[in-house]
Amino acid sequence: MEMEKFNFEELKVYQKSLILIDRIYAETKEFPKEEVYGLTSQFRRAAISIALNIAEGSGSSNPEFRRYLQISLNSVKECVVCVEIAQRQKYLQLEESNHYRKDLAELSKMITSLMKYLTRK
Repeated sequence: MEMEKFNFEELKVYQKSLILIDRIYAETKEFPKEEVYGLTSQFRRAAISIALNIAEGSGSSNPEFRRYLQISLNSVKECVVCVEIAQRQKYLQLEESNHYRKDLAELSKMITSLMKYLTRK
């Protein structure tokens, strides 16, 4: 029996945000234990917020969806800061940090494009 799907699950930006969450969870497992309630928690919550706001806003009116997408975009920026802190604290290597930045930049562009599309509709 096939699982019931929601419309937002078809959005590439949503799917990409889930991949990011998976990577962040795997990576932050290696962060020092003293960061569990600090950077690890903040980084995970920011990443989760990207996907949650895409899901929550979908199916709403276009202006309402754009508002949720703006919150997702703010969470992308929060992730960028988490990456920077993690690299400065030597929890992430430069190469890994650059990989995250590339993915976050792509997510940012995808969210921004969707927001522009909704403005035109």
